[in-house]
Amino acid sequence: MADDIEARLTAVPAPTTSPAGGDGPDDYLERRTLRRGSAGWLLLTGLGVAYVVSGDFSGWNVGLDKGGFGGLAIATVLMGAMYACLVFSLAELSTILPTAGGGYGFARRALGPWGGFLTGTAILIEYILAPAAIVIFIGDYVESLGLFGLTSSWPVYLGCFVVFIGVHLWGVGEALRFSLVVTAVAVAALLIFAVGAFTEFSADGLNDIPVDASAFGSDSWLPLGVLGIWAAFPFGMWFFLGVEGVPLAAEEAKDPVRSMPKALSISMGILALLALITFFAATGAQGADAVKTAGNPLVVALEGDGGPTALSRFVNYAGLAGLVASFFSLIYAGSRQLFALSRAGYLPRFLSLTSKRKAPYLGLIIPGAIGFALAAATGNGARMLNIAVFGATISYALMALSHIVLRRREPHLERPYRTPGGVLTSSVAFVLALSALVATFLVDKDAAFIALAVYAVALAYFAIYSRHHLVASAPEEEFAALAEAEAELARD
Repeated sequence: MADDIEARLTAVPAPTTSPAGGDGPDDYLERRTLRRGSAGWLLLTGLGVAYVVSGDFSGWNVGLDKGGFGGLAIATVLMGAMYACLVFSLAELSTILPTAGGGYGFARRALGPWGGFLTGTAILIEYILAPAAIVIFIGDYVESLGLFGLTSSWPVYLGCFVVFIGVHLWGVGEALRFSLVVTAVAVAALLIFAVGAFTEFSADGLNDIPVDASAFGSDSWLPLGVLGIWAAFPFGMWFFLGVEGVPLAAEEAKDPVRSMPKALSISMGILALLALITFFAATGAQGADAVKTAGNPLVVALEGDGGPTALSRFVNYAGLAGLVASFFSLIYAGSRQLFALSRAGYLPRFLSLTSKRKAPYLGLIIPGAIGFALAAATGNGARMLNIAVFGATISYALMALSHIVLRRREPHLERPYRTPGGVLTSSVAFVLALSALVATFLVDKDAAFIALAVYAVALAYFAIYSRHHLVASAPEEEFAALAEAEAELARD
């Protein structure tokens, strides 16, 4: 039977149009190869934390304004559960298909080409818009700190994209080591902040937001009522948003079958601990009401009504390091998802060409140019981040659904790592992801509709053109073709 399957795979047609420059399938993939074995579990763990760490420094606190301390606390627990369940599901999927496609590859086998494209596009929206949003926050930080004497932020945007894309072009190993160092600085700063903030901690400050008596179920714990819990979902996500991107590094990892589950689990544990410490320390030091709309809540938590202190200045600079870490790592994630979709023909194939150092140079430069243009033209980081969150929640639901479908449809598929709880775990992630998707409309419906418009354009391109020009020799497509061949043999 194995020989029959191999023969059927060999018979899978090549791309319906000739790959770039008339190359055969072997030449086509040779020009689209990443540097394998560049990242062990430690660098992958650092990557997982780097994606997220900027969210600890700012952004999450707006959830206090939407739901109060109790509302955001419950939302954070629920979103943490969603990410934990999703991470365990992805750990299993990434050992089945350890390629740069990540979520797109998993959904491609489980849900077909349309499901793969929907998932990959949602991930791409997240990882192109999020760096554009974060670079705006970096510019704000640089201006507020009075660095370089700048009075306009666009040179900061340009400098960040040029310098950090340049590091990625130099090589993935160098890039991930740089990310690990900057992330370590940011994490250390969060721990130092917590030590200082807890010396001023008061439990009374947690519930000091005025109660809206007209809101259903409102009290001091839930000042905005029960609906405030739901409205706080997107901000509870900020403590974890991006960790699901670790599998995008699978093709460049050392022993991905072992290192992926380990890196995903450890990074999720670190992020949960940082969320707990940061949340309680910041709200308890000066009160939830004082930090609920602050652009730099950790600094406000340390300073209160007084002036800057040595510790608050340190945390302010460390916040910049956290933003840089997330910006840098999200550029990496976006380039790998774009690379995989392009290599398989879902997007224009030239975007997946790699350099002599095995970096997808166009996959780095073109999204970077788009991100810089969006940042310089709008300056609206919050709106872009909300669009990114909308794309993220769609991808979470589809990736969790992929785990469920593969468990049901292909129970005998070799799984070097198995998700604890199995389908129950991924089902929890699926339900919570759908809840978070709906919650985005409560926060910024304009951002949600913008994301849907981008989706519509992408789907039109796929329906009219790219689905007829997929590259059968791409790893994710071969993996799906194997499933189809096995199913056909089973029917015979």
